Amino acid sequence: MSTLTTRTARAARGVSAEGRSPEELRDLVSHWGAELELAPAETIIEWAAATFGDRFAITSSMGDAVLAHVAAKVVPGVDVVFLDTGYHFVETIGTRDAVSATMNVNLLSITPKLSVAEQDAEFGKDLFRTDPDRCCAMRKVAPLADALARYDAWATGLRRAETHNRVIAPVIGWDAKKGKVKVSPLARWSDEQVERYIADNGVLVNPLVHDGYPSIGCAPCTRRVAPGEDPRSGRWAGTTKTECGIHT
Repeated sequence: MSTLTTRTARAARGVSAEGRSPEELRDLVSHWGAELELAPAETIIEWAAATFGDRFAITSSMGDAVLAHVAAKVVPGVDVVFLDTGYHFVETIGTRDAVSATMNVNLLSITPKLSVAEQDAEFGKDLFRTDPDRCCAMRKVAPLADALARYDAWATGLRRAETHNRVIAPVIGWDAKKGKVKVSPLARWSDEQVERYIADNGVLVNPLVHDGYPSIGCAPCTRRVAPGEDPRSGRWAGTTKTECGIHT
């Protein structure tokens, strides 16, 4: 066991099943954020697993399985939370199923309270067109908040290179809205590092990535991106919306 793991595992002893208080979690962020800023992704995940144990999970949108692959090497059987919005491309669902079948992870597929048909009946057909913020809130933000209720910390595949809004995303941060520690092990990775890791490790990638969709969301709200365009310009195209609300 590494020195880092030994120290954090020692700190984790005695934590109740209900987890730490918000004050304790914020103290962890204050102490470890700077120390882990330049650490490898594996070390960051190792710290999170040693610190939070079963109260740590990762999330994945299944654009690729890089974060799940890194986490599975360090924490076999780690919980991987996937939001099944009911609007995903079939390729995204296929990637999720492949990750579950081939990686040593515990994949949790989370669905919204309302089915698409129930949402259409209550709020009008195709809410994603008439009120995309509300649609995202109901089909992504709220289900994720519910799914993360049993965890103290969650890891995301957020990278600073993806969009200007994410430049300052910390490796270890405090998610005030959720009251949880937010871990971004890949935050400092460039596009080239991701591509190299995928090639070196044979990591699963959503087939749509090679079909003009560098950033993949729900099918009705995602279009192909032309060469030279911002990779995220295909998300909510034709609107001013740039984020679903999970990372804001």
